[in-house]
Amino acid sequence: MDIRVLRYFLAVAREQSYSVAAERLYLSQPTLSRQLKELEEELGKTLLIRSNKGVTLTEEGMILRKRAEEIVELLDKAEQEVKNSSDSVTGKVYIGAGETYAIKLIADTAKHLQADNPGISYNLYSADGTDVLERLDRGLIDFGIIFQPYDSTKYEGIKIPLKDTFGVLMRRDMPLAEKDIIKLSDLKGQPLIVPRQQNHSTQLSQRIGIAEEDIKIAAEYNLVYNGSVMAAEGMGYCLCFDRLINTEGGNMCFKSIEPKIEAESTFVWKRYTVFTKAASLFLSQFRQDIDNYRE
Repeated sequence: MDIRVLRYFLAVAREQSYSVAAERLYLSQPTLSRQLKELEEELGKTLLIRSNKGVTLTEEGMILRKRAEEIVELLDKAEQEVKNSSDSVTGKVYIGAGETYAIKLIADTAKHLQADNPGISYNLYSADGTDVLERLDRGLIDFGIIFQPYDSTKYEGIKIPLKDTFGVLMRRDMPLAEKDIIKLSDLKGQPLIVPRQQNHSTQLSQRIGIAEEDIKIAAEYNLVYNGSVMAAEGMGYCLCFDRLINTEGGNMCFKSIEPKIEAESTFVWKRYTVFTKAASLFLSQFRQDIDNYRE
C-alpha cells in the first residue's frame, strides 16, 4: 500500500469530491480515479461511493480513513524528526491532554522556551486519558496529561501541582444559582450535562455519590465549551472543572460542589522514548518549571 495513494484517498475523503481533490493534489481526475480504483482492487473492498451529492465513504472506507490518518501523521512526524536532527533546536512538540487548567503549565514552559528557541512549535491534541495513552503508544504524541492511574512500567510521569475542582456551571437564573455552594443532594433529579464517558451513570454515581436512579442525564459533551453552550440555553446543569469557562460579567456562574471534589493530573511520556531535540528540551524545561512552581 503506497503512502502516496493513501494521501490521495484522504484528500478525496476530506473534499468529498474527486475533481476538487485532484485540483488540490495537482493531478488529473482520471489519474486520481485510477489510483484509487487500484487501491480498492488491492484491498478487495469498495472504499468510496460516487453520487450526485458527492463522494461518501463505505464502512471499509471509514476504517481505512482512520488508520490512514494515523499512518500519514506518524510518517510526517518521523520525517520532521529526521530533518530537524541538526544542531539547531527546531520542530514540533506533540502533546495530548484533556480539558484542564493544568495546560497553563504547558503554556508557561512553551513561553519560557520561545525567546531562545523560536523554531519550536506545538501540536496540542484534546482527548481523554485512554486516547492520550493510546497515542503515546503509537508514537503520535510525545507527552500527555492524564487523570487516571497509569502503568509505571510503560510510562514515566510528573505529578502536576495544580488541581482541578469539580463543580457546576449554570445560568445565573437557574434555581441552584442562588446557593453559594452546591451539595451533592442538590443534584438529585436535576437535568445534568456531563462529560462523555462509558457507563456514564455508573461512573457519575461513583464520582459524586448519587444513586444511579437519581441521575438524570440531559446531555453529554466531550468539549466543555459545547457543554457550556447547552447550559447557557437552559438545558440543565453542566458538571465540569473550574477555570475552564470564563463566567466574569456574563449570565453564567460556576459553583463548587460540597464536599469538594478535586482531580489530580499527571504529565506522562512513554519509557525509553528517544525524543527529538525539541521534545527533550521541552521536558527538561518543564521539569525545571515544575520544581520552581512547587517552591
